[in-house]
This record gives sequence, C-alpha cells and structure tokens, in this order.
Amino acid sequence: MFRSRATGLYGVLGTVGAIICAALSSAGPAYAATPTALYASPSGSGSTCSLSAPCSLDGVKAKVAGLAPAMAADIDVFLRGGTYRLSQAFALGASDSGRNGFKVVYAAYPGEKPVLSGATKISGFSLFDSGSNIYRAAVPAGTQSRQLFVDGVRAQRARGPLNPAGFTLSGSSFTTSDSSYASFTNASSVEVVYNKDWKQMRCPLASITAPSGGGSSLNVDPDCFASNNTSVPNRGFPFNGAGLPKLSGITYVENAYQLLDAPGEFYLDSSAGFLYYRPRSGEDLSTADVELPTTETLLNASGTPGHLTPVNDTDPAITYTGSWSSSSGRGLGDLYNNVHATTTNGDSVSYTFTGTGIDVLSETNSDEGGIDVYIDGAKVQSVSASGSSRLAQQVVASVSGLTKGQHTIKLVKTGGTSMLLDGFTVVPDVITPVHDITFQGLTFAYTTWTLPTTAGYIDNQAGVLWDPDHNNAPIRIPAAVQVHRGSDITFTGNEITHTGGTGIDLADGTQDSTITGSFIHDTSGGGVSVGEVDDYYLTDTGRMTTGDTVSQNWISDVARDYSDAVGIWAGYTRDLTISRNDIGHTPYSGISLGWGWGYASPCSMQSAQGLSTCAHGTIYAGNNQILNNHVHDVMSILHDGGPIYTNGGQGNGDGSTTSVLANNLVEITNNTNNRLYQDEGSSYWNTYNNVTRTGGGNWVGMWTPTIHDLNIHDNYSDRSNYQNKGTNITFNQATIVSGGAWPSAAQDIIAAAGPDAAHQPLAGWIDDDDTAISYTGNWTANGNRGYGDYEDAVHATQTNGDTASLTFTGTAVSVIGEKNTDQGQVEIFIDGTSKGLVDTNATSRQAQAVVYSTNGLSAGSHTVQVVKRSGSWATLDGFEVTGVHNDTNSSITYTGASWRTYANRGFGDYKDDVHAATANGDSVTVTFTGTGISLVTETNSDEGSIAVSLDGASQSSVNASSASRQAQQTVYSVSGLPLGRHTLTLTKTGGSWLVIDRFDVR
Repeated sequence: MFRSRATGLYGVLGTVGAIICAALSSAGPAYAATPTALYASPSGSGSTCSLSAPCSLDGVKAKVAGLAPAMAADIDVFLRGGTYRLSQAFALGASDSGRNGFKVVYAAYPGEKPVLSGATKISGFSLFDSGSNIYRAAVPAGTQSRQLFVDGVRAQRARGPLNPAGFTLSGSSFTTSDSSYASFTNASSVEVVYNKDWKQMRCPLASITAPSGGGSSLNVDPDCFASNNTSVPNRGFPFNGAGLPKLSGITYVENAYQLLDAPGEFYLDSSAGFLYYRPRSGEDLSTADVELPTTETLLNASGTPGHLTPVNDTDPAITYTGSWSSSSGRGLGDLYNNVHATTTNGDSVSYTFTGTGIDVLSETNSDEGGIDVYIDGAKVQSVSASGSSRLAQQVVASVSGLTKGQHTIKLVKTGGTSMLLDGFTVVPDVITPVHDITFQGLTFAYTTWTLPTTAGYIDNQAGVLWDPDHNNAPIRIPAAVQVHRGSDITFTGNEITHTGGTGIDLADGTQDSTITGSFIHDTSGGGVSVGEVDDYYLTDTGRMTTGDTVSQNWISDVARDYSDAVGIWAGYTRDLTISRNDIGHTPYSGISLGWGWGYASPCSMQSAQGLSTCAHGTIYAGNNQILNNHVHDVMSILHDGGPIYTNGGQGNGDGSTTSVLANNLVEITNNTNNRLYQDEGSSYWNTYNNVTRTGGGNWVGMWTPTIHDLNIHDNYSDRSNYQNKGTNITFNQATIVSGGAWPSAAQDIIAAAGPDAAHQPLAGWIDDDDTAISYTGNWTANGNRGYGDYEDAVHATQTNGDTASLTFTGTAVSVIGEKNTDQGQVEIFIDGTSKGLVDTNATSRQAQAVVYSTNGLSAGSHTVQVVKRSGSWATLDGFEVTGVHNDTNSSITYTGASWRTYANRGFGDYKDDVHAATANGDSVTVTFTGTGISLVTETNSDEGSIAVSLDGASQSSVNASSASRQAQQTVYSVSGLPLGRHTLTLTKTGGSWLVIDRFDVR
C-alpha cells in the first residue's frame, strides 16, 4: 500500500492477549510488482521497465502509451532515486493520459529521491585570479544560462552595488563620471536593472563607451530601452492599468566579469566558453556539486489546443467586401484599440483559417444588429450583436466541431445600424486535454530562462510581461513544471526548487487539477501560476480555467531574480481554491488573483474614476476562494502590492459568482500600502474573518470607484487604517486589537492558517514568523535587512515588558536573536519560572546568535518566554527546539500493509503507544525542518535491521536488536545538517518487528 496510515488500531505487541485491528487506509499506487507497475531510473534502458531492469523516462512513457488503452487499474510508474538530467522537457500529451477512469501515477520509489534536473554538472575548476580568489571552468562555447547553484545554494550573478550613485539618464544611455565601467568586457552581456514601484525592468546594453569628458556611458539596447522607457506598452483595460513606471534609473548593474567582487558570485562568458566563480567560505570546488541550468522546462504536460491568441481585425488575411472602414484609438476596450465597421446591409468579411472552430469577436451595442454566419459557403448561424449597452470584445458567434483542416468563415451584415469586427480566435485542434496523471514525491530542480538575455525584461505586473516582437502580446515567465490544457492533473508532495523561472503553471484552460502538499522555493520567477490574462472573453466553458486547487503548500523565497513575481498568481479563473498555503519571504505580493483592472466595471464607475473613455467588457472569472492561508514577510523589495492582492472583477453582477477571501492570516508586510489589497476593478468579493497584523499600510484598501460590490465584515487587525473609495461597498471596520491581545475568534483564525498538521514538517526550528509564537506588546517585523538573519527577517521591539512566547513539546530549547550595541537585557522564563536576565549587548552585530539555551527538559509540553527588560531593542530570530514527536503525529507517513498501532502496552513507550510493522520493505517517512533528527524507540530481541535514507541518499543501516526489551532508546541519530527541510525514511530489512515510538527533531 502507498502512503497508508494506521488509524484506530489497538493491541499488545509481544504479549499474550487479544489484538484488535482495524483496516488500514490506503491511497495511491501499490508498491508491489504488478502488471501495471513500471520502473524508471536515471541510467535505465531497455523496454521491460521492471524493478530489476528499469527503463529511462522515455522508455516508461512508451510503455505507458502501449498499456493505457486497456487500463483496468492505475498504471504506477516508480522513479528510482538519482538525477534525471534533461536537455529538454519530459513531454506528456493526451496519448500518455489515464484511461477508463484510472490514472497514470509517476511517484518516487519509497525512501529514494528522484530529481528531474535541467542542469549540467560543472567540474574542472582551477584558480584563475589568485588575488580575487576567482576560479574558472570550461563549458561548451555558446552555453546559455542565467543561474548557477553550488552545493544546492543559489549563486549570485555578478552584480554591482545596490542603487549606485552618480548615474544620469541621457537619451538611452546612463552616464557616470566613474570610468571603471568603460573597461568592462563583453559589454553586450551586461544588464541594467531597475526596481520601481510594482515593476522590475531590465535591459541588456548595446555598448559601453568612454565619453570625451571622461567617465563611462552605459548605452542601453535601443529596442529594449524603447519598450521600457520611451514607448512603454500601455494597452489599457483589460491588459493593464498603466504603462508607468519607466526605466529611468539603475538599481544595480549585472553580469560582467569585472563585477565578480564578492564570494558566491559567478559570471558565464558564453562566447568564450568559460564559467567564473568566486567561492564562499568553506566551499571546495574540487568536490562541490556545481550545477549550471541549461533547460527551461522539466515537465511539459500539454493537451490541445495550446495557447489561443486572437487575430486582430487588421490582419492582412482578413478580406472585407463592401463599404467597411477602420477605426483606431477609440478607447472603448477594442482588441488593440481598433475595429473595422460597416453600416451597409450585405457587406461581408471573410477569413480562411485552419482548425476545428472559430470565435468571432465584436462589440455588442444598441446600434448593432443581425449577422449571418457562413462556413465554407454554407450558412450555419444567424446571430445578433444587439445589446442594451456597449460591451467590447464579445463573442457574438462561435463555431465548433469542424473537421480539422482549412475552412473559410464569412460574416454578412443583415440588420442594425452598424456591424463591427474586432477579431477572430481560431481553435486549431479538437479540445483534447492531457488528463488523469499524478506526480507524487518528485523533485524538479535546476532550470534557466534565457529570453531576458537578448530581449530584456519588459514588465507589466506580477510576472506578466509584454512581447514587443509580437505586437506587445502578454506573455508570462515560463515554469519548470508546465501544464497546458490539462484536466485532472495532480501534483502532491513534490518539491520544486532552484528554478530560473516560475515553479509550476496550470495554464491554457487547465481544469479540475490540483497542487497540494508541495514545497516550492528558491525560484527566479513566481511559485505557482494558474490561468491566463488574455482569455477573458471566453464563453466556451470547455476552454476556461476552472475547478483547480492550490492547497496545503509551502511556498517561499520566490522571485529571486525577477522581483515582481509572486507566491501564487492567478489570472482569469473560475472555481479556483487557494487554501491553507504558507507563503513567505517574497519581494512583491504573496497571493495575486484576478486581472483586467476596471474592464468589467460599468462606465459610470470608470467615469467616476476620472477615465475619459470607457473600455468595458465582460470576463468569465468568478466563484474563486482564498481561504485559510498564512502570508508573511512579503513586499520586501517592491511597492504597491500586498500579502493578498485582487485585481479586476469576479463575475458580471448576476449574483451567482461571488468570490470569497476569508480566514487568512497576513503579517509582516514591509513596503505594503494595503494588507488586503482589493485593487482596481475588484468586485463581488465577500471578505471576512481575516487577521492582519505587524506592519504598516491600511489593513484593507479600495482606492477607486471601479472597485465595487464588496462585502467586508468581521475582520481583525492591529491597525485601524483603511481606505474605502469603492462603489457599493458594504464596509464594517475590523475589530482593532492592540498589544497582541487577540480575541478567541481571531486566535482560532491564526491557529488554523496555513497547512494543517498532516502537511507540516516536524519542527526543530521555529522561525520568528511562525504562528506558534505569541507576541504581546509593540513588536515590529522587518525583512530584507541583509544582516544574516534566518530568512533575512526578524521580530523586534523597543518596549520593555514586551514578550514572545512559544509552547512546544520537547526536551530542549534555544532562543535565537541578535546581539549588538543597541541590544539590552532580556529575561527568560521556562514554564513560568524565571531563568534570569541575559545580556544581548555586544560590540558588533551578531546575527542568529544563541541568546539562551537549555536542555534536559522532560519529554513533554513546555513554554519558553522572552521578555524585554532593557536596551534600545530586543530582537527575536526564532527558537531552536529539540521537539519530541509521537509516532501518531499525522505528518508521519507509514508505507506498507503490515503497519499497526499499539496502545497501552505498559512497556514505557512515549505516550504509551507505538507503530509497528512486520513486513520487510515497509517504511516510515518523516519530513522535518532543522539540523538533526533521532529515532527514539524500543529495542528487543525480535527487532532487527533498519535501512536509513536521508534526503534520498542511502545511509548506513542501523539495528534495533537487543538482548531484552528496552524502551525509548536512540536507535538512529544524525546532526549537523544544513538548517532547512530534510526527509528521513526508515525501512524494515530484518527481524520480526520494526517499532516506531517517537522522533526527536532539533
């Protein structure tokens, strides 16, 4: 059985007496070798795909395609541990999907860690510049990458100082009196980067020259400069709200050999074929794992059709017959702000296309009328574009079910004053999703994205960009794990990390698909993306993004390169649920849902906003839910975003598609102007039972009349500020709380925010913004300090008597804070008893300092409290605990059919219960956050050997055999791991029993 948990099992192990057992629950693939079990390994070949002779990924794919049509059970594909190096994405389509109600399941083999990698391992480094400690390794000439990772740690692309002084923008050049830039080599590879408001803008240079008066002139690539400064795309609703800001300054200069001035920086000279790196302290490049990503996408699950982009009415392939005229610049929301129109009945327009269907985009209005629709010369529909008010980009006719091939659509005006054409959307293929595939327990790592190297980064907002090469069409940062046109695609328990773009993307009408229980971190772009920004007009539900779920995930440290990207982004979606996620440490917003700004808002509201024209149409978004999320330490770099940000409308006012924003905890908000930011055009939201705390800005913000029909009630905040300039807003002020004295209802929201207990790693490290910590008083929190804090963020207070408390189950605890000249004394209490004053004053700053530590506590519940007593500041970075976790903890995964629980044995077990297995091969897996873990359990004569796997790597086995029964013995222990998330798997390999009593995590 797979990922089964024993529940409700009682008995006495090893004694005489009745044993009463209930059936084990099970889910997912069976690990036994069955006709539907296939195996892959990084070195696999052949065609049998058995445990003894595993296939490659492509071999497994071919085998699945052969088995799928006759599926009578799930096909379980087990990936053995190791690195699968991919030069291109592992591609799956409709033919690789499940059949007959069954799924194809790609899962990690128990206790092993398969890594799908897009990187090349680099070796052969030699010292190149001893004075600067720069090493060099050869790579194939022409190798392109923008990322590098050394022993799993992201390296920094060679970068100059932050916000360098002395630059002046002159034309498309940044000039400075500093002459050192003029000596930079490979000037066309150098980039200037500017972070401003909600945008990041970056451009490559065309050259660097030395002006006659001295200094340096950084001459920006003219096309990129135009797109980021002189001709910033501003297509208006529903694509964006404003073109500004512009590339008018420099936040930093990036990617020159001469900028290799700090440990952990790298420079790739693609043309010459050399990689340069300056090691960090302790790194040995002769043994280090150096990974250079060269692949953009690792998994591409795609149905048909792919992305659909409308053909504008100005396309030369469109033929107009009669007295048509063209009109541009109307400002009424037309596609590309132009239309063709005629007032003469009998006038026609024709377009020949290749596909299976087509939508006609037009305008509906009171002066529009009848249209006859012909396909290949035969009349198939008579439609009317008449409407009570003007609506732009409406699907006035849609034809589907055509035989795939070339067809001609002809539209003939039959009534009304005017007939307009705004565009056509061709459906090139039959809608055939990739479907019924599950990915479980896999790691996707090491990708890059090279488009900005040549085109720059032409930002709109939140990782949505403009493509100047395609008429400024919107594009998005690509993902390491990409789904296009999917249905019932499931990702559970995966890790996505070290990416050069976004983590995972459910795109192009993906439906009823889920991302759950996954760890998504260290991405250059966003964490999760769902939906599109240019399919707002759809009326065909089969092409909409609907029914997806993003839940129980841990998403952190995203947007490491492109700081406008967000933790979870969603465009136009229906019935999307974003729930119980932990999202933290982002440079911009945490969650961003919706698009379109005021496009769906009535013209009266747009006029009240001060807009001179009304770009107004309909969108299909609605009935989305943002529930029970913990969003923290966001907005560390950019501005004008928020922990939870909504944009554009939800529904079109029929009352059936209200979206819900409820039971979320948002905190540590850095540069936020609104904690709950219901931005331009947001409508039909029910916003309630949210807690906002720690940080500035309004607790909720609605800045303009196009925001309308929101119901805001029963929220809690430590800040009374709000902004309400919307229309038809039902607004109730939040319950305002001071000093951390949250009422019980708010405490319940705080306790329930984020992943539930079954999806929480066992904790040895408790970060300062963990919901388990209770702060009273006037604590503040700040991220992006750059002082070496854990996750670059701390809590701090200047008020004597303020407290921070943590209740934990364990045997030891350390208080981690900061020592510095402005720090004073804190008093430490353990279980209500003072342990005295601790002085945190020091002559210089010491980050992640151990302020207090104790061990030898009884294995039970304890409370540690820190109280500020003197000095300017008291700072808390977190707690390090030795946490004791019973075998019944819901986040512990027992795999195999023989596991049972046994309680009330009377043998001295922790909590008087254990889990036990009798079958070799059965295993237990724990994920933990910390630096070490111990298995504390029973040893006895009927127990035997245990295979140990740590982070997917096999360790020396241990033995639980002893001459007589001994309870709560340390059978396995490891320490000194890098602080972070780790996974331990223990597999029974000998003896009669494997017994699990507790895990101690530190």
